[in-house]
Amino acid sequence: MPTEHTDAGTREIRWAEAMRAERRGDAVAYERLLKEVAVMLRRLIHSRLGRFGLRVDETEDVVQDILIGLHGKRHTWDDTRPIMPWLYTITRYKFIDTARRLRREAARHVNITMEEMAEIFAAPSEDADRTMRGIDRHLTDLPSSQRQVVQALGVDGATVRATAERLHTSEGSVRVLYHRALKRLMTKARRDDVP
Repeated sequence: MPTEHTDAGTREIRWAEAMRAERRGDAVAYERLLKEVAVMLRRLIHSRLGRFGLRVDETEDVVQDILIGLHGKRHTWDDTRPIMPWLYTITRYKFIDTARRLRREAARHVNITMEEMAEIFAAPSEDADRTMRGIDRHLTDLPSSQRQVVQALGVDGATVRATAERLHTSEGSVRVLYHRALKRLMTKARRDDVP
């Protein structure tokens, strides 16, 4: 029965050869390499995010970011040296960047539900036109990306997934933009309430 050490040795040889093949123009070998690396990264990143108390739903975004980094840095690998240390170095730096970003976002995170958002934008039935004008005025104070997300989620009632697809971004980015916009709107509402 093969040991983990043997598997790692086999993987090292196979992946190094795939990278050399990519340099010779073999796109199929390179695609197979990226798929195998992605499988390994998904397990690794998911467990690391969980261990550090970060959002595991960011796993796929982190994996894609690492794969893009690997692709962009593939010319830096010295094919006379092992590939795994090179791969882990890029993975480590990308993970550290992501962890920092997620911690910054968590510090600015506003925990508000969709129901609370609906209540914020709820229009009294007797003066719906005036309330909608007020909402439009507040939305124009937001940066364009935040305005689009709030319009889609809070006003139009779209789902996070549909909004992400429409704006050609990730669901995580939609959530971040949404929470930043809510924080900004709530800060403005507090200022407006002060006599």
